Amino acid sequence: MKSEELEVVRGSGNVFRDLGHKNADADQFKAILAAEIIKALDREGLSVRGAQGRPGIAAADFSRIRNAELGRFTVDRLMSIINRLGSRVEVKIKVRRAEPVEHIL
Repeated sequence: MKSEELEVVRGSGNVFRDLGHKNADADQFKAILAAEIIKALDREGLSVRGAQGRPGIAAADFSRIRNAELGRFTVDRLMSIINRLGSRVEVKIKVRRAEPVEHIL
């Protein structure tokens, strides 16, 4: 095995920002909300089909969330789904000056 030196780069804490996504903060927030939805489904032992009985939520939506296909969802829609699963969302916002980030390609 060839020995190579690897460069270690500290991330920003937001993988979407590190990868250069245009709406990195929104993408990160949507991923966090999706993870909470998945936790709620797992906690209740609900499959995608079992969860579709909730009013206004299609099985396809749960399938997309489980597969991290979040492009069709808004933050509001994800929060609404969490509420319909019997959980509540508390959001704390901290605004600070953005620092330049090197993008890894």
